[in-house]
Amino acid sequence: MLKIGMVGVGDISGIYLKNLTQLFKEVELVALCDLVKEKAEKAKAQYNIPKIYDTMYELFADEEIDIVLNLTRPNEHFLVSSEALKAGKHVYSEKPLAASLPEGLELVRLAQEKNLFLGGAPDTFLGAGIQTCRRLIDDGYIGKPVGAAAFMICRGHEGWHPDPEFYYKRGGGPMMDMGPYYLTALINLLGGIRSVTGLARTSFPQRTIKSAPKAGTVIQVEVPTYVTGMLEFDSGAVGTLFTTFDVHSDGQARFEIYGSEGTLIVPDPNTFGGPIRLLRQEEKEYKELPLMFGYADNSRGLGLADMAKAIETGRNPKAGYLQTLHVLEAMTAFETSSKSRAAVDLASHFERESPMERDN
Repeated sequence: MLKIGMVGVGDISGIYLKNLTQLFKEVELVALCDLVKEKAEKAKAQYNIPKIYDTMYELFADEEIDIVLNLTRPNEHFLVSSEALKAGKHVYSEKPLAASLPEGLELVRLAQEKNLFLGGAPDTFLGAGIQTCRRLIDDGYIGKPVGAAAFMICRGHEGWHPDPEFYYKRGGGPMMDMGPYYLTALINLLGGIRSVTGLARTSFPQRTIKSAPKAGTVIQVEVPTYVTGMLEFDSGAVGTLFTTFDVHSDGQARFEIYGSEGTLIVPDPNTFGGPIRLLRQEEKEYKELPLMFGYADNSRGLGLADMAKAIETGRNPKAGYLQTLHVLEAMTAFETSSKSRAAVDLASHFERESPMERDN
């Protein structure tokens, strides 16, 4: 059983702590580290974690630890992951892989140089919802895929998040924050991306926090908050992706895959379950379809558990760096395309790993 050391005990850590101690038996969480030691101490007591370290370097020096789980903020991902790799640890990181493409490429170079595994979130695509959609598409239920449309619409996080400022700084914004879910789902349904044509804008240069404890604080916005564009897939399919922190909405916008014989409504890729709805050319209305795979509940950490199995067997992880780098390159290409007013061809190439095994 591989041993995990977690760096960062923030908002997202709760579900990882729960799942890594109660759901996934392929790994054992043995150490925690956070700049705010009280957070680590609280998690240690609640989930019976053996060790706490004051610094990440002390954690990296622990010979018992096989994999570092990086749950820090996006603009800290590169430093934590690179130092862990240099220390000889496998790394699994929350999304995105890094805050910029050059940083992502350097992490991949380090992992390859040291023959270490490097994987990361999101792993929602391994859940029942997206895996069922993949099976339906692969089995021809919508015919030949010809296109896709995915929309992530909200008014930002300053109205509810206790510390929302980092969402508007380097590594933040709607594309870097939520784009990983949509792009990871898209490439697992339709295959790799060939090129991106995008437009990116910062609609509001300042944001005022409305939630406690920082209500009234003004945030200077440093990243695009309205990002939209077109994706050309290697298969020839064409997709639309729209992400924004600038628009009021009362729920999840649509996520659809279009085929020659039907249309598939994909569930929210930030979740593991459904619903899934299919419209076939011979039908007059959409029908909800049953989930055919496991992990319909919040199963964050599933990708880490899979990577642990991959390390022990020598296969590629399903959420490895070939995927996270491709997604990072696609996300950054939207802004690059917007600035150059031209399509951006992706240098990375992506081939889907094998699907999850179907429940019987």
